[in-house]
Amino acid sequence: MRKILKILILVAITFIFLSTNVYAIKISNNKIENIEMYDEKSNKTFLQGSDDEDLDPNTDIEISVNIKAIRALDDFEKSGGPDFYLRIYINDKIYVSEVWNNQKYLYGDPYIFQAESDVPDNEENVTVKIQLWDKQLGSDRLCDISDNFETKNSENYDIDILYNIKTGTWRGEDYIHYDPIYFDESGYGRLCGTDDNSIYENDLDCELWFDITQSDTDGDGIPYWTEVNVYGTDPMVDDTGRDDDGDGVPIEWEHKWGNYIRFDWHHNKIEYIWIYDPFVWENHRELDPDDDGLDNVEEYLTSQWGSDPFRRDIFLELDQMEAGPNGEPASILSNKSRELIITAFNRQNIVYHIDDGCMGGGEILPFIKHIPGWSEELRDLYNNSFLKGDENNWRRGVFHWGAMLYDACFQGYNFMRGAFQVSTKCVNENHSFGINVFGEDVAFASVYMHEHGHSLGLNDIYGHNRDSYYPWQLNYWKFRPYKSCMNYGYTYVLVDYSDGSRGKNDMDDWAAIDLTYFQRDL
Repeated sequence: MRKILKILILVAITFIFLSTNVYAIKISNNKIENIEMYDEKSNKTFLQGSDDEDLDPNTDIEISVNIKAIRALDDFEKSGGPDFYLRIYINDKIYVSEVWNNQKYLYGDPYIFQAESDVPDNEENVTVKIQLWDKQLGSDRLCDISDNFETKNSENYDIDILYNIKTGTWRGEDYIHYDPIYFDESGYGRLCGTDDNSIYENDLDCELWFDITQSDTDGDGIPYWTEVNVYGTDPMVDDTGRDDDGDGVPIEWEHKWGNYIRFDWHHNKIEYIWIYDPFVWENHRELDPDDDGLDNVEEYLTSQWGSDPFRRDIFLELDQMEAGPNGEPASILSNKSRELIITAFNRQNIVYHIDDGCMGGGEILPFIKHIPGWSEELRDLYNNSFLKGDENNWRRGVFHWGAMLYDACFQGYNFMRGAFQVSTKCVNENHSFGINVFGEDVAFASVYMHEHGHSLGLNDIYGHNRDSYYPWQLNYWKFRPYKSCMNYGYTYVLVDYSDGSRGKNDMDDWAAIDLTYFQRDL
């Protein structure tokens, strides 16, 4: 009996050992062989891994890693800003960009850098690593674009992903998931170094926007394998704009955001999950998985400007008043002010999009020397400039409206939910201390962010009172822990909301933000 038991134990140990080695073989060389992919909607099962056939017989497969934008979220302690450059690894090839000297913000049109690589036509998976560096004399520094929760070792500051040739999607340290519990909070195709909660630590946090594309004969962005084996469409015909199910979003949008790949550890297989089907009607006008007030149809309409249905977005139209005839300066929000506001929101993974003319808005307002507060004249500007005379304009309820005016009685105020103004003359005359000490860019960014906060539901604020302005007022000191531009004691000197971490008399503005608040009077 003991001999039999020993044999059984030996067999079990051998099985475990072999299973472990088989699994190691399966994931070596970036291949997962003989593992099924399962489509929950269609009940289809596909084979994942190395293929004998060409995955796209119409073309030699190349992939391109396209870098769209880079932004520093921390102070790099340089007078001119960081000296960024990129290292991108595609399988076993390395691509290095030029050095962008003294530039804190880089935007591409459409890309600032591309790494293109020929890849095997019969291998499904391609490894990609993205590194962002700051060039230094002596030793370059690796910038943080990762969610390195477990360690602050600089080796964890980069990003590793696995790109799938069959579907054109990727997974790894940047991914799509439809369940809010597993959302990639920084979004798909956006990397953010503050994902590890290092927002107020200076550890070279940056954000980086990218996408990955592959050669595609018909140019619709849907790979040959998916067209033939999943959708049944013609891989030689551009399907862009096609909406067979009539649900308001076309096939290319549903394809990009409607599928992802995950590994089922319980059953040792790859599952290919379809959450949106371009041939089955879904109520996209009601679906808002990230709860940012933009339904999926609106996410599609704004996708050309970087929206993500699984990450929070804010869209704002910035209209600015022209100069007056008697030397009155134009009322504008400077580029530096805008970047300060964008940084404050983006490092919280609430991506802030400003339309200053790049998204169909951004009007130049005719000069009006004085606009009384809450006046019909101001509402006329809103209706004619923002809504273009159409109260059913689709942008209403999608874009906030924040106008820069010359003189509207107050430094700033909300005259309706989702619409506010900032008066440059009033700010300059009444807050010269903040402007002289912290600069005009900070002062105007702070008051602009303050007024926009009211459109985000930040209204029940105990530091928001007239006796909190100056050090000789009692409430000024009482509410010092409430470090937010919503607090009058910090307005005009701070471009941020508070996070509630400073104890008594602090508030957590960031947690209190309601991105649907401005839509409630529609």
